[in-house]
Amino acid sequence: MTTETLDEAGPNGGLVAFLALAAALGTSTTYLLQPAVADVAEALRTDLGTIGLAFAGGPVGYLVGLVVLVPLVDRHPPSRLLAAAFAALAGTLLLTAVAGDVLLLGVALCVTGAFSAVGAGLSSLAGRMAPVRRRATVLGTVTAGIAGGILAGRIVGGWLSEQLGWRMMLGLVALTCVLVAVCCLRLLPTRPATTEGGLLAGLRALPGLFVRYGELRVASGRGALWFFAFCALWAGLAVALSAPPYSYSAERIGLYALAGLSGLAATRLAGVWTDRVGPRRVILLGLAPAGLAAAASAVALDSPLLVIACLATVDVGLFAAQVANQSTVLAIDPGAPARFNSAYMAVYFVGGSLGTACGALVAEWYGWPPVAALVTAAIGLAAVLSLAGRPVPAGV
Repeated sequence: MTTETLDEAGPNGGLVAFLALAAALGTSTTYLLQPAVADVAEALRTDLGTIGLAFAGGPVGYLVGLVVLVPLVDRHPPSRLLAAAFAALAGTLLLTAVAGDVLLLGVALCVTGAFSAVGAGLSSLAGRMAPVRRRATVLGTVTAGIAGGILAGRIVGGWLSEQLGWRMMLGLVALTCVLVAVCCLRLLPTRPATTEGGLLAGLRALPGLFVRYGELRVASGRGALWFFAFCALWAGLAVALSAPPYSYSAERIGLYALAGLSGLAATRLAGVWTDRVGPRRVILLGLAPAGLAAAASAVALDSPLLVIACLATVDVGLFAAQVANQSTVLAIDPGAPARFNSAYMAVYFVGGSLGTACGALVAEWYGWPPVAALVTAAIGLAAVLSLAGRPVPAGV
């Protein structure tokens, strides 16, 4: 199938499913080792704090990948570029698996994080390949894959580490990345969207996009606010539940993450409705219940079921808003959307990083209710930005 045919008809269901699964695999690689942190520390004969610093290399690398790797999807043949990214992921996972000291582990995790941004590259490609009338629907499916990778990376990584050991687990995932790399060569478009400029030109152009495009500034601002809220909620919850009077174990706290499954179901539905009614309505319909649930969570901590209900509602609302919001970013230049997606995701990720830090600190210093108030305020401010912005018609 030629690139021209794909541009006219859009990707079929099988190809969209592959994009979603590949995005899930690529994104998951940053989170695979998190449940096995104690086993890794024991194997490398060091303490948990030192391993935690090494693990911080993953998010740092991911931010670099967003800025460097994702824009290249427009400038090079996607089939070869994304296949190379998955092959590189396989190599870095194997390097992590044989790491004998913390320094090598940290470097390997940083490089793995950079190439795990391949998921964002696949979502950019999906936005380019999909016809206007189906863009948000296709994007919603691939976004579900990315979100699923974040969740499954921890769950599957922990289970496989328990069954096979963390080194063998990484080797198995590396083999899967090689298989996906081969599939990328066979299934993805072979022509770039543009041949203008190189890597340095693309990097220099990113700040200028925010100056030139008001819709990118608004979308990035509100996206960063709700990702700040999302990360603050989960980081603050972990701190609050691990402290007295709850003193939950890490395993029990981790089970709360299953509430995130509800958000996966919301992404595709949000994409369908974005194509029908436009992104602004879907964003506001997502933020409203998310804000109410965040506020209600302030008094829900004594009831696990109520906490899970609040978390699920927040996740559904924010995932829906993210799909609709990202569709506006990819629509700025449908023929070459990767540079806009790269700029957006970089700001989005910075918001999440700040949210993680603030949520944990506020919970430790002041307790859980102020965290809930902070999350509610961030979601409310994102809604204000959405109301103030110019509506984008459906199918654009």
